[in-house]
Amino acid sequence: MIELGAAPQADATLIEDVTEADFMAKVVEASRTVPVIVDFWAPWCGPCKTLGPQLEAAVTAAKGAVRMAKVNVDEAQSIAGQLQIQSIPTVYAFWQGQPIDGFQGAVPESELKAFVDRVVQASGGDASGGLDEAMAAAEEMLEQGAAADAAQIFGAILGEEPNHAGAYGGMVRAHIATGDLEQAEAVLNGAPAEISSAPELEAAHAQLELAKQAQNAGPVTELRAQVEKTPDDHQARFDLAQALYAGGDADAAVTELLEIFRRDREWNDGAAKAQLFTIFEALKPNDPVVLNGRRKLSSLIFA
Repeated sequence: MIELGAAPQADATLIEDVTEADFMAKVVEASRTVPVIVDFWAPWCGPCKTLGPQLEAAVTAAKGAVRMAKVNVDEAQSIAGQLQIQSIPTVYAFWQGQPIDGFQGAVPESELKAFVDRVVQASGGDASGGLDEAMAAAEEMLEQGAAADAAQIFGAILGEEPNHAGAYGGMVRAHIATGDLEQAEAVLNGAPAEISSAPELEAAHAQLELAKQAQNAGPVTELRAQVEKTPDDHQARFDLAQALYAGGDADAAVTELLEIFRRDREWNDGAAKAQLFTIFEALKPNDPVVLNGRRKLSSLIFA
């Protein structure tokens, strides 16, 4: 049973103001069980006013996998001196009683998230609050054919994190697997605008397009016979590629599309190349079909 992470903690100990008197207890000793990120700031520091809230949000999003201590250097000059804080904002991460990472100055929110993730990973924790484990379980279910069960988990993940691009993509793929293309399209269209260009959704869009094509795919045997009879019948070869992909043979489909491109790269406004890119987007980037197909396409383009 996969238990999804709870909502971000409201525990007062997750983000605390720390003084010289309790720095040892709330940072050094506390870091022996959970990483503690220390934000050295001061009321007069402009960049601190931006960095602080952003760092708090990143720590909160980690759902308890890391804590944060806020240290006012004006009131903790001894600690600042011991740690050689020369400018603020300065951020240090403590684990097992020792600083393991840090940075100075304001940084973009994306870098803050990466910093928090890095600190959590260094301690062997999970910044996703269990969502990564749930995603892995849902993906395994989908691969094993339990698409309905996978869809339920993807939906639960979205309940925890509404902007989870991976869960949206998984939900689309689950509906495609059950043959409910209308619902798959509704899910895709309902994704938040801020993640609409995420790779997971781009892949889901390509998979949905190919699934729609598969509904009208002709019989492979007849199409192959037509291509063998008339090799320059590009439409027949294109239809054969669609039928092959619909039958689960992506490699053969790519081969036929590459042959169309070799014979006439401009046929039907470059339809073969466009279809190749759709297949490449639908598959995983490291899939051998993608790697070999892209290499062969490049060879043809620059031949």
